[in-house]
Amino acid sequence: MTITAAQVKELRELTGAGMMDCKVALGETGGNIEEAVDWLRKKGISKADKKAGRTAAEGLVGVDAGVREASIVEVNSETDFVARNDAFQEIVRNVSKVALAYGETDAIAAAKYPGSDKTVTDTIKDAVGTIGENMSFRRAAKLTVAKGAVASYVHNAVSENLGKLGVLVAIETDGDAQAASAFARQVAMHVAATNPLALNAEEVDPAAVEREKEIFADQARQSGKPEAIIEKMVEGRMRKFYEEVVLLKQAFVINPDLTVEKALAEAEKAIGAPAKITAFVRFALGEGIEKEESDFAAEVAAAVKN
Repeated sequence: MTITAAQVKELRELTGAGMMDCKVALGETGGNIEEAVDWLRKKGISKADKKAGRTAAEGLVGVDAGVREASIVEVNSETDFVARNDAFQEIVRNVSKVALAYGETDAIAAAKYPGSDKTVTDTIKDAVGTIGENMSFRRAAKLTVAKGAVASYVHNAVSENLGKLGVLVAIETDGDAQAASAFARQVAMHVAATNPLALNAEEVDPAAVEREKEIFADQARQSGKPEAIIEKMVEGRMRKFYEEVVLLKQAFVINPDLTVEKALAEAEKAIGAPAKITAFVRFALGEGIEKEESDFAAEVAAAVKN
């Protein structure tokens, strides 16, 4: 099959590998980008360990929080200019308030918008005509604990509780809720910085685990070592993998000498009782969305021609 320059460019951006290596990888995998990433990693060529989707969608992430519950939403717009608009920001604030009451994305979309007889979805549609740009309510999440605290954190906030990256962290405890909330906020800042895949090893996607094992095993076999040694090498690499992607096993950004798990044990002294991190949510604006890139020069040339 023919490998296009666009495919090579995309693979280079994902892996940091050279142009010819990317072309060979795509040829070996029939043009499948994800398989080509794995092929490069197995050959030790890729400089990137994880595929990262290009974040192109604009808008805002908003949070709303009580003591033992908090919500987070993402509302998208076409441009960052509109995201700085007061009217748009007010919409995101109100949608996050509705999220605190309803929790599920579909329920929020169908719920009444604050101070209106219209639904959240219809209110946003009406705002498109007023603000002059397409907008959409994309997703939401809510965390709740019976005892303890749920803390929120918005990184580089453009306004109170509004920004492009938001995190919720829930801690269950019979101890001091204020101390638990303070520690949960620190963990939320950690999650914003490290983007863990799961709370604990058991929650990591089994497919992702098997994929990593296969890649590590193929890399180890290239050393020519016996299978028994390779198995030990893979076990060691997987321990390192979990330390990198599992929240409780990560080095705590506030104090890198401790893991998050050990930092929680230290925090229990101030909380005054055993505590457990039960869940976290991290929304980065536009993650998983690719916005079609236009060739401005080509558009101008076409306009002149016409």
